[in-house]
Amino acid sequence: MADTQDTGYVDRKRTASVPVERMNVLISKIAAPSLTQFVLRLGLAVPFWRSGVKKWDGLFQLNDTAIYLFAEEFKLHLPGGPYGFPAPGLMAFLAGSAEILLPILLVLGLATRFAALGLFVITILVQLTVPSGWPLHLTWAAMALALMAWGPGRLSLDHLLARLAK
Repeated sequence: MADTQDTGYVDRKRTASVPVERMNVLISKIAAPSLTQFVLRLGLAVPFWRSGVKKWDGLFQLNDTAIYLFAEEFKLHLPGGPYGFPAPGLMAFLAGSAEILLPILLVLGLATRFAALGLFVITILVQLTVPSGWPLHLTWAAMALALMAWGPGRLSLDHLLARLAK
């Protein structure tokens, strides 16, 4: 193509894309990867923490409701089922413990990929227990998978520990 100064030709496609490029740069600065990963960690931690807190009456004291739910109410919707949870007392204890410990790890950004994997597994079990909740469960799964894939980001203890180890 001819030089734009000589012919007066203006590349409209290029001119129209300049504001879009500027907006993309601005948006990418607002949604910096480390901030995004931190928000993902918080967003995934909160619902599990809230659920976990409801299962306990005190330190190492699971409440009766949590045990009752795993014994009587919660069922795994698998082919040929639904089936009750095996060892409901143990399952309630494990779920309650994981729903407290794993969110703490996520918020701190410590063992982040492990914590995200644990919450991903819990999300699958929750989906099998409450199949109608799939839109919310899909969101949790996406957040957990993102953290498993891209890690905790720079705003984390994992990042700090990795830098100190160098």
